[in-house]
Amino acid sequence: MPEQREVFEFHKDQEERLDLFLVECLPEFSRSRLQSLIKDGSVLINGMPAKKSGQKLESGSQVDVHIPPPVPTELVGEDIPLDIIFENDDLLVVNKPAGMVVHPSAGHDTGTLVHAVLGYDPEMEGIGGEERPGLVHRLDKETSGLILLAKNDRAHRWLQDQFRFRKVEKTYLALVDGAPPTPSGRVEAPVGRDPSHRKKMAIMPPGKGREAVSEYLTLEVFKEHTLLEFHPHTGRTHQIRLHCMFLGCPIVGDKIYGHRKQSIELDRHFLHAAKLKIILPSEKDAQTFEAPLPDELHAILDSLR
Repeated sequence: MPEQREVFEFHKDQEERLDLFLVECLPEFSRSRLQSLIKDGSVLINGMPAKKSGQKLESGSQVDVHIPPPVPTELVGEDIPLDIIFENDDLLVVNKPAGMVVHPSAGHDTGTLVHAVLGYDPEMEGIGGEERPGLVHRLDKETSGLILLAKNDRAHRWLQDQFRFRKVEKTYLALVDGAPPTPSGRVEAPVGRDPSHRKKMAIMPPGKGREAVSEYLTLEVFKEHTLLEFHPHTGRTHQIRLHCMFLGCPIVGDKIYGHRKQSIELDRHFLHAAKLKIILPSEKDAQTFEAPLPDELHAILDSLR
């Protein structure tokens, strides 16, 4: 498998850390992996090796990233049922259940979506990086719904570009406490790591954090709750959950960004990745994939009605 090379141009009014810029450009790689590439001398700025992860980029800088072939993973596939919505030679579209972690991490070294996918198709090992075979985007543990996984490097790069250049139309359903200020609207509130709680994200003041944009539409109004349809234009960590909190109507069941006292008894938060519209590799027209609302969320809506 050959080395992968990616070249990016930095054009922003304000300087930005190299590692943060690369996280935005290469969302399928973790920040720690990108920092390792920088440390190993695999990232060049205007033809010179980057000095450190925190090196500031100036407008007009060219960033050249050399990504070595994935090393063989020690992950072992597991026989875990998968709800496969679509499959061809290039990718899988999976309906992930709530409660399933997407990729291995501290405290989650078994039972992840990656383990399930490797159990289903061992040939996907190594696609897109050692620990995240085939992944091009993520869902939170308690968020259910659609997620794509590439089955080869060509498809991985294609899908990666679709997400990076915001060509993917994503639709989420969220039940919130209360109601947003207006029945529909657009939220532009930057997101960054919470300085007081490093495991949490937060809405950042202007000029801080990373751009995060969402549009929402009211689908149904209840006495104390509202069912919203969200269309995120960026893919920041916890973006929709944070934007709901920002609007004053946190997602039902959200134990991190929601109300301390739950208004509805639910073992997960009410957020579902319901629809994805994307152009697949070697195709010209976009396809739309849909995942039905899980039974436990249907039951909540029926009880409210």
